[in-house]
Amino acid sequence: MARKIFVAATGQNCGKTTTSISLLHLAREKYARIGFMKPMGPKATVFRGQAVDKDAALMAQVFHLGANLRHMSPVVLQPDTTRRMIDGEIDPRALEKKILDAYAELDRSCDFVIIEGAGHTGVGSVMGLSNARIARLLDAPVLMVTGGGVGNVIDAVYLNLALFREQGVEVRGIVANKLVPDKRDQTLDYLRRAFAHEPFQVLGGFNYQPVLANPTLRRIARLLDAPLQGNRREAGRIIHHVQIGAASTQRVTELLQESSLLIVTSSRDELLVTLANLYQMPEYRSKLVGLVIPGIIPISSITQKILDRSHIPYLRTTRHTTSGLHNLITEDVSKITAEDREKLDLLRELSGFRFNFDDVDALCAPTEAKTALRT
Repeated sequence: MARKIFVAATGQNCGKTTTSISLLHLAREKYARIGFMKPMGPKATVFRGQAVDKDAALMAQVFHLGANLRHMSPVVLQPDTTRRMIDGEIDPRALEKKILDAYAELDRSCDFVIIEGAGHTGVGSVMGLSNARIARLLDAPVLMVTGGGVGNVIDAVYLNLALFREQGVEVRGIVANKLVPDKRDQTLDYLRRAFAHEPFQVLGGFNYQPVLANPTLRRIARLLDAPLQGNRREAGRIIHHVQIGAASTQRVTELLQESSLLIVTSSRDELLVTLANLYQMPEYRSKLVGLVIPGIIPISSITQKILDRSHIPYLRTTRHTTSGLHNLITEDVSKITAEDREKLDLLRELSGFRFNFDDVDALCAPTEAKTALRT
């Protein structure tokens, strides 16, 4: 029988998937056979010819779990799933059986399994498969990931805790994630005192890391549905700043920050040419990740040749305004992918430093074993 933990979250973008990756990395050092499951997948993709959730595809690639792929994502939502469920075309009992059958296979073939929820605790309620319901169905203890802060974290934890308690599910740990480095110890101290009367532990997760939070060029290309031109080997570069090239050419170059993506309209020939030339200089290569070029005016033929010869990475779009692009890019939350080697390497490096796996593993003990330990 596999040890298991249900990784839940108080909301989207708390760092649930990065936490799961880190714990699986650490689990692999202790257990010979690790597994992952996304019982209900809200974000469908096709991987190896199968419709699976994106997180399941990610874990299969990162940890070479392809042999168990069909059990890792038993229920994958499609655009019409909610309507079909309300119309009575989908039997929730059939979905429950799929989840139970899939987990039974993982239980037989694995020593340790991460079960990852979707969004906040109530996600999936329309199908009778909220995170809390699934955790109860699988009889899995819960590790709940939250964002940083104090008051907002406490409020969010209790809001989500209510659903788990309604289902009779044990929440055994809270991971405070995306902590401000200078306030890490203080924040954890306040949270531990605030939850001192609760039966769960408060664990520290990752500090806020721009490398983990910020998008790559590849991500922006997908976001804009535009092919990456120029040096495609730079697709994995991480963007730390997004700047609009609206000032004079000299001023834009003076204001360049490290790892910047510049939005420059197609009519700014002088600025585009200057940036293409600067990209050739080692002292500017680290500052210039690439360009996004909006505008319905075609790029002049001479400027286009200079851009192409410089191999500066760029994306061309005629469907967005400059301000619209800036808002779209800066408001996007970057999700980690199997191609994001820098992010994955950083997670591996930090996982042992931020998590004591023995503490997490102890949370997975069966209820009777935990009761014996307390007594």
